[in-house]
Amino acid sequence: MTGQDESAVAQTGDAGYEERLRAFTGRELRPLTLAQDPVNQPMIRHWTEAMGDTNPVYTDAGAARATGRGGVVAPASMTQAWTMRGYAATASPPAGRDGFDELVDLLDEGGYTSVVATDSEFTFLRELEPGDHLAVRESVESISPQKRTGLGTGRFVTTVKTYTDQHGETVATQRWRTLRFRPAPEPAERRNEAQEQASAPNPAGKPGAARAPRPRPAVNLDNAFFFDGAKQHRLLIQRCAACSTPRHPPGPCCPECNSLEWDTVEASGHGHVYSYVVNHHPRHPAFDFPLVVAVVGLAEGTRLITNLTGVAPEDVTIGMPVVLDWLDADPDLTLPVFRPAPTEAP
Repeated sequence: MTGQDESAVAQTGDAGYEERLRAFTGRELRPLTLAQDPVNQPMIRHWTEAMGDTNPVYTDAGAARATGRGGVVAPASMTQAWTMRGYAATASPPAGRDGFDELVDLLDEGGYTSVVATDSEFTFLRELEPGDHLAVRESVESISPQKRTGLGTGRFVTTVKTYTDQHGETVATQRWRTLRFRPAPEPAERRNEAQEQASAPNPAGKPGAARAPRPRPAVNLDNAFFFDGAKQHRLLIQRCAACSTPRHPPGPCCPECNSLEWDTVEASGHGHVYSYVVNHHPRHPAFDFPLVVAVVGLAEGTRLITNLTGVAPEDVTIGMPVVLDWLDADPDLTLPVFRPAPTEAP
């Protein structure tokens, strides 16, 4: 038995824990479930408008036929969306338990109580057309041995979703991988500091009161430059080195030309409120409430989710000019925020 296996046994108190996990390999987690609605043109239109995808084969039957298709087709990336169970079933799940619930219980038993998605691989066998009615089933492909990761000790769980049409023919498969992990303990110094701050919480969100530290962002190889720049009070935006398209959030590949080469451009700090929400609940002691969360359209041509400061929620308007400011949350974290742009004198 390896040291990692021994740790798992110690956590569960069950020498057969590994065998019980392995027994899930190949097991169906969720039975064949029919999508609520068939593929339809209105939802395709809503999707393409939201995504800014102007390819006419999704909305114009004539343009689709000109490419050799029989009519409009659905974007491949919508495949999973057709089978999502919707708000009602999410808010009030049906009674009963399935294999997925049992697997989560077993992972919780081992202390793997946190989860983060790691990757998704789709294979598309044909395009979907209005009238297709999908169904999906999900089974376990593998559960990895215990691994040590930056997030904590955990296991990678890989499942396969198989999408079939109304004739039972497979139209796509999706390999979905998540990391179920035990959160890594915080360094003692930071933990003690957080406990001291939490002992004097700020439930009313009053400025100046002692508060818990701001939640940490998930920093990785793709976005580390952004947070490093913020510490220097520089708002750096990722830019494709091939076609010069700016993008945020940062990622490894340009969505316009698929180039993997990129550089950065320092934003001017000018923008406008593209959209916003006002958060009242749930309250976190690190923030002042009500909290204005905005999507700011930057002058450089991309958008950034951020907080607005120096303005009452009722005074925020769509299109309002804003300028960059900086929140030095603590010695380890600086974040860009925005405030109303100064009014020019007549």
